[in-house]
Amino acid sequence: MSYVEVPGAQVPIRMWTDPAGVEDVAMRQLHNVATLPWIKGLAVMPDVHYGKGATVGSVIAMRGAVCPAAVGVDIGCGMSAVKTSLTANDLPGDLSRLRSKIEQAIPVGRGMHGDPVDPGRLHGFPTAGWDDFWARFGGVAEAVRFRQERATKQMGSLGSGNHFIEFCLDETGAVWLMLHSGSRNIGKELAEFHMGQAQQLPHNQGLVDRDLAVFIADTPQMAAYRNDLFWAQEYAKHNRAVMMALFQDVVRKEFKKAKPVFEPVISCHHNYVAEERYDGMDLLVTRKGAIRAGSGEYGIIPGSMGTGSYIVKGLGNDASFQSASHGAGRRMSRNAAKKRFSTQDLMEQTRGVECRKDSGVIDEIPGAYKPIEKVMEQQRDLVEVVAQLKQVVCVKG
Repeated sequence: MSYVEVPGAQVPIRMWTDPAGVEDVAMRQLHNVATLPWIKGLAVMPDVHYGKGATVGSVIAMRGAVCPAAVGVDIGCGMSAVKTSLTANDLPGDLSRLRSKIEQAIPVGRGMHGDPVDPGRLHGFPTAGWDDFWARFGGVAEAVRFRQERATKQMGSLGSGNHFIEFCLDETGAVWLMLHSGSRNIGKELAEFHMGQAQQLPHNQGLVDRDLAVFIADTPQMAAYRNDLFWAQEYAKHNRAVMMALFQDVVRKEFKKAKPVFEPVISCHHNYVAEERYDGMDLLVTRKGAIRAGSGEYGIIPGSMGTGSYIVKGLGNDASFQSASHGAGRRMSRNAAKKRFSTQDLMEQTRGVECRKDSGVIDEIPGAYKPIEKVMEQQRDLVEVVAQLKQVVCVKG
């Protein structure tokens, strides 16, 4: 489908989904965002759902301003995937050992490494700029600097919630490695600190929703936020790169006889800010639950832990600010999912996938998410599908 346009206070709301199917609280958020004086465009992806301040699945283009809550607390959260030379024929009948080895190599949940990962010991890891990146930690908000040790030990760890590590097969039987994570606790603390700072500023006192507080250009608060935001986005990218290197090391050891070869890694943020130019204007484009889908650019759109994912190429559609959905999107809250589904439901919906099937991940059950096939159908003018993946192993925090 192409988009449906809904009138908004400052800009129209372009929606790549049926507005009637969007929950009332999420529609209210979209209308609230459209009232911001700095806004120049708002695009809504088919995986849209309620979030803090701004909906997940929205692309907000502003001139001279940025809203921390529209980025979200997991700054730089995103995906990485790599195609391998392995095929379905290389896999053992029982994949539980592989899942166990992945969980041993990469801390999940709130876990962290006992000692910081030395990137110099990771096979083929690009270490250029690593020391400079950590040196810049001294320039982030003083309120979070005491977290440096934790931040170094969480580098290369998964986290919990909807984050995952998967071993997948595409339609041809080729094996792909895929993972989803962000800037861990340090990104969350930086986000929450700056959200609090923004809410205290005078120009934000009359907003319809205090969570939409913004920083405006050419102010010290904006400069401080941009510094910390871009550092956290870099942390998230490094975090995924370290995890992918650790994941590849596990695969090398477990499939030693097959001598696996890995293609270049595809990586994309889906909670972040980018400086981009549209209609002759330099804009700050915030994608919260959306990926960049510039012409020919690779992206990753995951489903849920039982349904599979898509590798895509962007079509460069300016109407969406060259964006696409970041996944299937939730159709019910975590609490609602826990009340509605049982571990038996989880086992049935993840049949054939080596993964956790206990009560601790019921909120991540496939039934709590929108059908990924419908989401993909609604954005045919935003991306083209390169490969469709189905997980056989899924690691959750």
